[in-house]
Amino acid sequence: MTCTETFETIRYTADVVVTTTDGYVLLIERGWDPHAGQWALPGGHVDPGETSRAAAARELAEEAGVYVAPEELSQVGTWDAPGRDPRGRYVTVAYRLLVVSGTPVEAGDDAVNACWWPLAALPPLAFDHADIIDAATAQSV
Repeated sequence: MTCTETFETIRYTADVVVTTTDGYVLLIERGWDPHAGQWALPGGHVDPGETSRAAAARELAEEAGVYVAPEELSQVGTWDAPGRDPRGRYVTVAYRLLVVSGTPVEAGDDAVNACWWPLAALPPLAFDHADIIDAATAQSV
């Protein structure tokens, strides 16, 4: 009998659901593939030596110009379904943050746009970000 081990490369990311007190969510327009031109949550890769919470705070600042301390973010959950990202196996830990209406945002890094969208009228979203938003907003009710 021959045993064969198969290893899968798994990438680790963090995403942030930022909502306002009056029912809006922060989305960024992706600047490159996959899903270039589509709307998504701010987020990205966890760097070596970094926690997912710290990565979420860093990515939020880099992509949308919203600066928070990592401890201000509340964990929503983990999304790890195979096929959730066309680049390969990606596991993300999602966080949420509630801010006051009118919090300024500014696109940066790989985001070409950042703006507030009404939760009741979201555009089609990249990846499984609609599911992440649903989970985050269900927890805040």
